[in-house]
Amino acid sequence: MSPLITVLRKLTLLVLLSSLQVITPARGMAHETQPTIADMTVTGNQLELVLQINLEAFLGGIDLDEVQDTNDAENAQEYDTLRAMSAQGIATRAPDLLPGWNALPLISADGTTVTLSSSSVEMPQGIDPELARIAVWILRGALPEGARQVVVTWPEGGGPMVLRQQGVPEPFTGYMDGGQSSPEIDLRGGGAQSAGEAFVSYIPVGFDHILPKGLDHILFVLGLFFLSTRLRPLIWQVSAFTLAHTVTLALGALGWVNVPGSIVEPLIAASIVYVAVENILSSGLSPWRPIVVFGFGLLHGLGFASVLGEFGLPEGQFIPALIGFNIGVELGQLTVIALAAGLLWLALRAAMQSPLKGEEVVVRQEPVMFRAVSITASLLIAIIAIYWVIERVFF
Repeated sequence: MSPLITVLRKLTLLVLLSSLQVITPARGMAHETQPTIADMTVTGNQLELVLQINLEAFLGGIDLDEVQDTNDAENAQEYDTLRAMSAQGIATRAPDLLPGWNALPLISADGTTVTLSSSSVEMPQGIDPELARIAVWILRGALPEGARQVVVTWPEGGGPMVLRQQGVPEPFTGYMDGGQSSPEIDLRGGGAQSAGEAFVSYIPVGFDHILPKGLDHILFVLGLFFLSTRLRPLIWQVSAFTLAHTVTLALGALGWVNVPGSIVEPLIAASIVYVAVENILSSGLSPWRPIVVFGFGLLHGLGFASVLGEFGLPEGQFIPALIGFNIGVELGQLTVIALAAGLLWLALRAAMQSPLKGEEVVVRQEPVMFRAVSITASLLIAIIAIYWVIERVFF
């Protein structure tokens, strides 16, 4: 067997294994972790923190800094046991988290710990056991007399958290990972992020939505990549996709366009099916492909906008934060393309180093090799996306 064929088989196997790893989370997307949203309001000397939070993940000790899906956690079984409990049972156990949070402390005002107590826990009812329950947990604490500033510290393992100050002019809005603290937040307002801070802080939010969380967007970008070995078709497609999703991301974030996720998500999966099938049937850029990709980009932009809807954007720095998020998305997409291109380059390099194949022969066979990988990968992508279409429409 020639070394070139051996490399081709190894590369195809690697694509297959990678795709199987992708489809597994697709079945378990119900267990995908979500950021905690915290809305902070101060009235007099009373601080109220309203958390939209996955209590089962915290009570089960899931390290949300490390895993993107609770199925991947070492203590996933404990999480599943908690998820099977009644909503009232979880609400009763929620205050068990507070001693550790107060010792951290979660909230400090002018350097003094603010002891939080549980005011109420609202658990959604009738949620499919396979879906995460996002509780609304209200915490309250008394501030020291004359307190002017607070600092919020999110516990290690808590995963991403979006903090939004309410009820003041120029409110603070910030993004934190587990183990990080907010800057000092002025209780009278005026502590909003600068344009530069908002821009920088939202880049990782956009990147994270592609890698590792955006499996559907990853497969779509790979579908664009696997069309041709030539750079020009890739540039045309990525440019059309970027322009389109930037438009609807902005319109969606501004609230001017709002399409339900029940419509957008199946269509996004269908767009992946289309580009994958076209890759199999065509080996070059058709005149209509950039136009079709532009249309699909409009759909993906609405998907990105729904993520921003969950996080929220700082009112005073809306545009810098939006641009930062979009740049993060672009960096994520370019990283996906770079990884795919690097994998192919390594395969070709291995083939060129074979004593049985000269460089001239390998160069001549490069299109054949790429075409075989493209068809295999596109077929797997299509199968995964068809599954998602069915899942998102009927389940």
